[in-house]
Amino acid sequence: MNHLRFLHYFDEVARSGSIRQAAERLHIAPSAVNRRIQDLEVELGIPLFERLPRSMRLTAAGELFVQYIRSRAAHLERVRSEIEDLQGLRRGCVRIVVSQAAAAAFLPERIAGFKQKHPLVEFQVQVGDHHRALNSLRTFETDLALIFHLTRETDIVRLDELIQPLCLVMHRDHPLAVKDEPIKLRQCMDYPLVLPTPDIAGRQLIDAFLARRSIKLRPMIESNSFEFMLGYLRYELALTFQIEIGISLKDGGLVSRKVADRGFPSANLVLACLQNRQLPLVAYAFAEYLRHTFASFRK
Repeated sequence: MNHLRFLHYFDEVARSGSIRQAAERLHIAPSAVNRRIQDLEVELGIPLFERLPRSMRLTAAGELFVQYIRSRAAHLERVRSEIEDLQGLRRGCVRIVVSQAAAAAFLPERIAGFKQKHPLVEFQVQVGDHHRALNSLRTFETDLALIFHLTRETDIVRLDELIQPLCLVMHRDHPLAVKDEPIKLRQCMDYPLVLPTPDIAGRQLIDAFLARRSIKLRPMIESNSFEFMLGYLRYELALTFQIEIGISLKDGGLVSRKVADRGFPSANLVLACLQNRQLPLVAYAFAEYLRHTFASFRK
């Protein structure tokens, strides 16, 4: 299938915007990549790239052609998965992009559970926000997205949703952790607060809620890393927020408490795929496994 390899060369140049960078990723000579691009342009009778001084930019025809390539590659992966399924191998690869909020605890546990029944299945996991998720679905980089507070888009199918309350998270030695009961936000004002940066959906929900209240919670530390924020709680009696299933309470000495204030926001964890995309069988099976998990949380 040499022609498929040559199409892959084209896709790499489109992604990197550079023949040299694409050649480095492909571990071949830049001249070989350039030659294949030229062959495609001659065959199609139209330029596919604008050749700029330091980069390569897709033409309108190139944009159409790269979408064809990525659609074809995704379809081939599905066919391969079906062939492997017919052979009884149960192999294949699930490619998924996930929010930080579900990356540390929720998704690893789900993948481990799925692999108990399908040990030969491989996973490619990317961590990103909803913008990264939408782009990776549309460019066929991933099959599924598991994203916190995913915006509604006409070309994205929401396979399932799990409503999740935002909870306070703290170390088990924190004074507010003494009782296993909801906490008022006013009780948090005397303690350091560690919050996501304003571009993260969870922070936006919190800020919108506080804007309508007299309570002012000013973060001592802001970060775009949930792993960092949870890690910091082990060194100071600070507080942060996280969705209920977004933290593993089995280790690290952390505990979560519900927020008692009426109307405090919840958000949804969305399982999604690209509209009209025929998922590989193994990706479809994992999506069904996640939907079953969502159902168990709703009981």
